[in-house]
Amino acid sequence: MIKKSMCLICMLLLSVTACTAKQEEQSSSDHIVSEAQQSSEAQQSCEEIADSILEESLQESSETEPSEFSDPEIDQRLAAMSLEEKIGQMFFARFPDADSAAYYAEEYQLGGYVLFAVDFEGYTKEQVITHIDACQAVSKTPMLMGVDEEGGRVVRVSQYFREEPFASPREIYAVEGWNGIVSSTEEKCALLKELHLNVNLAPVCDLADDPEDFMYARSFGGNPELVADFVGRTVSIMKEQGVGASLKHFPGYGDNVDTHTGIAVDDREATVFYDQDFLPFQKGIEMGAGSVLVSHNIVNCFDHEYPASLSQKVHQVLREELAFEGVIMTDDLAMGAILDYCGEVDAAVLAVEAGNDLLISTEFESQYAAILSAVQTGRITEERIDESVRRILRFKKEIGIL
Repeated sequence: MIKKSMCLICMLLLSVTACTAKQEEQSSSDHIVSEAQQSSEAQQSCEEIADSILEESLQESSETEPSEFSDPEIDQRLAAMSLEEKIGQMFFARFPDADSAAYYAEEYQLGGYVLFAVDFEGYTKEQVITHIDACQAVSKTPMLMGVDEEGGRVVRVSQYFREEPFASPREIYAVEGWNGIVSSTEEKCALLKELHLNVNLAPVCDLADDPEDFMYARSFGGNPELVADFVGRTVSIMKEQGVGASLKHFPGYGDNVDTHTGIAVDDREATVFYDQDFLPFQKGIEMGAGSVLVSHNIVNCFDHEYPASLSQKVHQVLREELAFEGVIMTDDLAMGAILDYCGEVDAAVLAVEAGNDLLISTEFESQYAAILSAVQTGRITEERIDESVRRILRFKKEIGIL
């Protein structure tokens, strides 16, 4: 599309040049017609040529370029879904427990489950696989099965199914360099796939240099270019291995407090985000990351009213300025920052209105009902739901489960 636009601009410039030359030629050879009349006629001629070129270009574009989500298989799946099933696809629900997970997966046709440490503790690998496969068996659309396996402080899986939990990427790089990052990322992907998990809510794209910062232990570092390099390498390996990646925590966590326990307000200037925090996210997007997870921080330079996860303005930055076309998901709506702000049920509707595609949710039953009601009353259109489900289905196809 960019190349076509460049060609269009060049053609328009050539047409204006040609018209100007024609105008000058007429001025020197025809003394009867006034200069004003010549100028008016030449300008009209230029406008007609420009309009003709523009119309032809747009017609060609519409005939030859497919829409962003043009995919017959996805179109067919979407058309076969009821409204209720489409809303179910938008929930990346917290795994309830081994006994009821399959029931809820079938009842709501959920988009996926996020598993936590408690879902692995005390179980064998075979038992975990059985729990996951039971959910997939009752789902009309294959489910995302995700975990947070960052390494270091956040190791939901490897603390139970590896001799030693994965170290943090920061620690691995300090000792083994990029070779260590490559090997540990490949091993994480292999472990998750062995357990029939298909999404890792990683890599962490946040910048942190101060050991006192909440995000320090989870961050790769404070140098934007170095963190961007880490993110790019990690996403590339995850794509090769068929494990979905999620860049987090957009728009960048900074030195803010823990939003698991309450609201965090970020007062940094927008230039800080554009010059530093966005770089790792941009690299991850460039390398094809399928999803971005948005934080609950209130980032005043973008939106002083809503947490980023519920902010249309923040989502607009991600879509339009970073040109991200994949799945946008909330951080867990059960976190303290959201409970203090508006409560989980109201947050679900606001999250959809803001532009999220997937909602990481604990209270998914009440939130599902709230979104369904919002569509039925006209607050949210079904077309808006379709936009998200298309992205979710495309994400599932990209990681090879659809």
